[in-house]
Amino acid sequence: MCGRFAFYSPSEATAALFGVSTSISVAPRYNIAPTQDIAAIRNDESEGRELTMLRWGLVPFWAKDPSIGNRMINARAETVAEKPAFRAAYRHRRCLVLADGFYEWHKEGAGKTPYYISAVSGEPFAFAGLWENWHDKQSDASIQSATLITTAANDFMSTLHHRMPVVLHGETADRWLAGDDDLIEYAASHGPGLRAWPVDRRVNNARNEGADLIDATGETLEA
Repeated sequence: MCGRFAFYSPSEATAALFGVSTSISVAPRYNIAPTQDIAAIRNDESEGRELTMLRWGLVPFWAKDPSIGNRMINARAETVAEKPAFRAAYRHRRCLVLADGFYEWHKEGAGKTPYYISAVSGEPFAFAGLWENWHDKQSDASIQSATLITTAANDFMSTLHHRMPVVLHGETADRWLAGDDDLIEYAASHGPGLRAWPVDRRVNNARNEGADLIDATGETLEA
């Protein structure tokens, strides 16, 4: 799964990498957690691609209670096309969630060590995501939310965990937004090279923030 990530690159420049000509201000974050707002790119019928903020944890349009989104932070690639919570969004509402890296916890001895994973190039990338619009008819409130697609870990990530987010850039990002149903398996072998290093366990607490959270406390591993 993917339960924590970071996005700190300039949002306007990053959005431009994925074909967005306009931008919004996005503050640098080093410990983004579920239920918080995340920066995402999606297709807009009138203006092409747009950068927007979505709440992390997808709330299906048919949900009676938006709290269901707390359990919908990830969608498994193997079942996303059929699951009632995700299948409509999979067909019609895909997005790219902007990131510089993500965290995974690796069991070592009696505990788990957090690792920060980023592109070898140091450039930002995107997670394959889905978004949804939930509307409460009684209060007239609405929530736009998103989930991240996860898949089986590639050779590099399997040393840390058996799952990983679907990482996209360039061609694969375009294909995802275009609705390519065969993309996920292809992206696993055509994504950016990854590297990982252990970080301080302060990242375990979602209230902690700051660039020092991604400082290495040990050796860097590379694909």
